[in-house]
Amino acid sequence: MTGLLIFGVLVLLVGGVILLYNGLVRLRVRSDEAWSDIDAQLKRRYDLIPNLVETVKGYASHERGLFEKVAELRSRAMGTPGPREKGAVEGELTQALRTLFAVAENYPQLRASENFLQLQQNLAEVEEQIQLSRRYYNAVVRDLNTRIRVFPSNLIASWFDFKERDFFELEAPEERRPVRVQF
Repeated sequence: MTGLLIFGVLVLLVGGVILLYNGLVRLRVRSDEAWSDIDAQLKRRYDLIPNLVETVKGYASHERGLFEKVAELRSRAMGTPGPREKGAVEGELTQALRTLFAVAENYPQLRASENFLQLQQNLAEVEEQIQLSRRYYNAVVRDLNTRIRVFPSNLIASWFDFKERDFFELEAPEERRPVRVQF
């Protein structure tokens, strides 16, 4: 009888470990998948930026410094790994794009250009998808990080080397300030 009781307790413990481990694996896979979704949307954004810059360049050629900054930030963002680092660069890139659109407001012919309007609409759609993907990713990371921290799954997480993930947050200080355009 005692042997059966010990066997039952062991089965429950092993079953609990398996359930906790599988839950952590599921959250890790979901966070990888969510990051992949963000990455795909950012790639779409990176593909639109050169066309947008070229279109604006045709009307506002004297804004060379802004065009160079957008191109440099795009290159940095494309080569930056991980959510924390990418969030900082993406925040700067978003601010530069806002400045680019603010400059475009001063050119009525550009605003009326079919190509510019299409690019602007495509970029707005991509930005919305990035925001949705970012919310989903951050929610999954929150769940994973919580599971890694709470008892008893924190024991399983440490045994199997599960690490907390970084949130994807836009960290540019300019993100909080209004856009300023000077001529």
